[in-house]
Amino acid sequence: MAKQYDHQNCPPVSITKTISVYPKILRPQKVLNLSNLDRQCPILMYLVFFYNPSPAGKILTVDSVFNSLKSGLEEALSIWYPAAGRLSLNPSDGKLNLWCNNKGAVLVEAMSPVKISDLGDLSQYNELLEKLVFKPDFGGNFSDMPLVVGQVTKFGCGGYSIGIGTSHSLFDGPAAYDFLSAWASASAVLKPNKTTTATATSSLPELYKPVHERPLLLLGNSQFRSPPKAVANNLSKTITTSSGAAAIDHLYHLIMQAAAEGSLLLTHSTPGSSSSTHNNYVLKTFHLSGNLIENLKMQVFNQNDGFSSSSFEVVAAHLWKARSKALGLKKETMACLQFAVDTRNKVVPPLPNSFSGNAYVLASVALKAGELELVSHKTIIQKIREAKNSVNNDYVKAYMEGLQGPQGGSLPPLKELTIVSDWTRMPFHKVEFLHGHAAAYASPLLTPIPQVAYFIQNPNDNKGIHVRIGLLQQYVDAFSRYFLTAGR
Repeated sequence: MAKQYDHQNCPPVSITKTISVYPKILRPQKVLNLSNLDRQCPILMYLVFFYNPSPAGKILTVDSVFNSLKSGLEEALSIWYPAAGRLSLNPSDGKLNLWCNNKGAVLVEAMSPVKISDLGDLSQYNELLEKLVFKPDFGGNFSDMPLVVGQVTKFGCGGYSIGIGTSHSLFDGPAAYDFLSAWASASAVLKPNKTTTATATSSLPELYKPVHERPLLLLGNSQFRSPPKAVANNLSKTITTSSGAAAIDHLYHLIMQAAAEGSLLLTHSTPGSSSSTHNNYVLKTFHLSGNLIENLKMQVFNQNDGFSSSSFEVVAAHLWKARSKALGLKKETMACLQFAVDTRNKVVPPLPNSFSGNAYVLASVALKAGELELVSHKTIIQKIREAKNSVNNDYVKAYMEGLQGPQGGSLPPLKELTIVSDWTRMPFHKVEFLHGHAAAYASPLLTPIPQVAYFIQNPNDNKGIHVRIGLLQQYVDAFSRYFLTAGR
């Protein structure tokens, strides 16, 4: 496991340069209306890319890397022009929109005497990661927060990290991957001269044509809907869906259930800050090799019935059972598994694959905790498929109506809620900012909801999955035992 540096004892990371970066081509200012999906998490989400030292890299200076990244970011911001803007509060309804005003991004240069090898396993969270990203001080005022920030840090070994933060109001996972890939392509550090089908306004290939407008995901004048009465007032009977979006109904049920038991802890954090509750979570990464996942499938399924599943389905089912058992949920309480579903091809008409905003909603499966412990993985997988297939145009509309209402609060910690986000189709480690090679690892920092389980592609095993999850310390050993034991 990686060394756990604290802020007092870890070697310094010295900031040597901080600049604003503007689009190469400035666009007329405009307001881009955001959807309710965009507004859920406006803070910066961080990834740190590690690039090991290489023979070719010996000719590099941190200044040359910095200038190449600056040039590439200028190109990328010319096409992803909303990323150079700022969030803006609409005074009429109190909701965030995006003001495309060319205020620019922020890029930072830094140095550290640490060797990348000193960090040990890069997949494990390490406090030093927090010093490898730039965290702007915007005083909780989102209109002053840059939507893209980057920090290039040169290590004592000659390797580099590139820590990048992007506002979740700009991008979901696939859109962020496209933006970062374009930025890397335009930076061309230690790469041969690019041959492109460039336009007169950009040297980026024409394959990067993001669609920024969000009209299909806007709700117009829809009013805030109260919690579904059938769910909020009747916790003991069969779980019903009355809003049209199971994830919304199940969440209300869990909140009311926790309130009835006196275990509901409401939080309201200052934007961009971490609550003390979040700080109590331990971030752990569990390594599941491709062989281990195939063995899990063989152990939990009868190979004679012809039933098969994806790696996501079997790992999500196994994680839900393991987490719920480790946390000791009461058998009579409702437990819920929610996972993100891309709606680009679920809405009518479909969104283009190049849509740059947030297009994911949560699908949801719910069972009594006692039932969850007894049912087979196969049963859970069938329910996961049913939930995923239920996400259609009507579901998306209902889901977004459920997101109407006051903003700014954060989701209270709920033991009964397991959330999974699948990043395996977004291999961030393959983004080639340096050397023309993939990163040794792309590590996410602490997220607003630390208990979310992220499925990340193993850089050294295309069929393997790294599962990053936040757990309270008292549950780490039990979860590790249950999760790493297949088919129980």
